[in-house]
Amino acid sequence: MLGRAALPCHEHPADLWFAELPAEVEHAKELCAPCPLREQCLAGALERREPWGVWGGELMLQGRVVPRKRPRGRPRKDEVAA
Repeated sequence: MLGRAALPCHEHPADLWFAELPAEVEHAKELCAPCPLREQCLAGALERREPWGVWGGELMLQGRVVPRKRPRGRPRKDEVAA
């Protein structure tokens, strides 16, 4: 049986799985990669429609998996040639 302490989410601060900074979110996702419960964790989060956080190595927002967290602020405007 796997001990709880061996799971990444039990070895690192809980705030990391609900981080605001995109770099920290990516770090949390990387920590989940070798977890033996990753698939079960993600399946449970999808079933519960978790509002946010890293679950099973994926970022959840409003109950759905999103590829990455966007930084705060407005997106950059592309310059248009006149």
